[in-house]
Parts: sequence; C-alpha cells; structure tokens
Amino acid sequence: MAFNKINKFLRMIDVENTLFGLPFAYLGAFLAARGWPGIHTFFWITVAMASARTAAMCLNRLIDRRFDRANPRTSHWVMAREELSVPLIWGVAILLSGILMYAAAQLNPLCLKLSPLAVLILWGYSYTKRFTWLCHLILGAAIGIGPVGGWFAVTGTFDWQPFLLAAVVATWVGGFDALYACQDVEFDRKMGLYSIPARFGIRKAFGMIHLLHFATILFLILTGPVFHLGWKYYIGVLITAAILLYEHSIVKPSQLDQIGRAAFQLNHYVSSILFLCTCWDLWF
Repeated sequence: MAFNKINKFLRMIDVENTLFGLPFAYLGAFLAARGWPGIHTFFWITVAMASARTAAMCLNRLIDRRFDRANPRTSHWVMAREELSVPLIWGVAILLSGILMYAAAQLNPLCLKLSPLAVLILWGYSYTKRFTWLCHLILGAAIGIGPVGGWFAVTGTFDWQPFLLAAVVATWVGGFDALYACQDVEFDRKMGLYSIPARFGIRKAFGMIHLLHFATILFLILTGPVFHLGWKYYIGVLITAAILLYEHSIVKPSQLDQIGRAAFQLNHYVSSILFLCTCWDLWF
C-alpha cells in the first residue's frame, strides 16, 4: 500500500522531469564561485530546489485538478482522479515550502529574506492561467528563480548578472510550455482558461514560440562575455540551438503529434548540456 502511494506521488510530480531546472540552479552557483561552490552550498541548493519543484508540482495538480478531470488528455492524472488524499498533498506542499525556507536559511541571510517571495511565486503560478496568456512566461520566470538563487547562495549579495540566466530559463520554458499548450486550445477556450495558443491561435502562437526560443539563444550568447566564458561554453550554446531547431522542425501547426517529444524528451538535455559545457569551460 505504501509503495503504491509513493509510486502515485512520483507520477504526480513527474519526478523524471526534475532535470529541467536543477542544472540551471547549479549553473548560477558554479558561475558565482567560478567553479565548485563547496559541499555545504551545493547540498542546500539541492534541498531548496528539490523542495521548491516538488511543492510547485503538488500545488499545480491540486489547484488545477478540476480542469484536469474535465480534460480528456489529463483526466487519468493522479489528482484528477484523486488517487491521493487532497489534504495530504496540501500538507506535503506546505511542509516542502517550509523546507525550502529552512534550506535558504542555511545558505545566507539574503536567501532567507527572499525565500518568502519564492514561495509566493510557487503558490501563485497555477492561478495565472485563469487571467493572463502570459502564464507561460510566468512559469518560466518561476523556474528562472533557480539560477538567481544559486548565485545568491554563493555570493550573499544582490547582483544583476544572474538575471541574465533567469531570462534564458524564462524564454526557454515559456516557449516549450506554450508549445505544449497547443494541444489544449479548444479545451482552454471552452473553460475560459488563458494561454498563448488559446488567445492568438496555433499558427500565431508558433511564431511567438519561435521568437521566445530565438531570445533564449540570444541571451545565451550574451551570457558568455558577461561571465567571461570561452569557446567550450559556446559548444553548449550551439548544441542547445541545434536541439531547439530540431524541436521546431518536428512540430508544426498542422502536425502536433510530436509535441510531447519536443516539449519534454528533447528539452531534458538542454540544461544538463549547458551546465556541463560551462563547467568544462570554468575548470579547463
């Protein structure tokens, strides 16, 4: 019974997709330290990010469970069917938000002071699709907290540089989240939910998604001189550009069957590749 509940919980939070944001948080820390940030900092960044990501997924599945239940594409999801107790998942979300703030306190005073803002964004994101088609970029900004938090965890000071990394994450995530939303255009319109595809139509949405991912590459190019990175880092940028180009080549307004592969399977590699190439550049 316990194993079954754990399995359902892991499915609910899409544990295999954790790699979207975590390498970017490490990237902020490694750039701030110009290398290894130390075991203490690395550990508490990991705890903070894992708590934040899991709490956010719990909240999203709780807050949207009525819509997920009504949507044929998502009606089989764990919380849509309430296969886990609603009060239990609320309790887990609250507990993890507390762990996030505790982890921030172990890093430095600045992280602790900013942690309530991070919790507020995590709790608020899931409501944004009820009133703005900018919800995709708000999601991207929420995940973009990762590299900013990683940088602040090392420096303990409020600097502007990591916000360039946040812009990379916001445009990258916002683009593929808008792409994913193309599957639910009619449902979103029927339920009064907001998204770029529901507001502008799929064809115009694709143009906006292309612009967002073009901005991602532009921000990545600008990141190099700001953080004094060399050619090894730009190998990661080139690979990322190739992945994004391939994603856009296999999904078109009239051909949406590869959206899952483009939005999730291929994007798994982006943050890890950029992190590894940046470490390669920093250390060698």
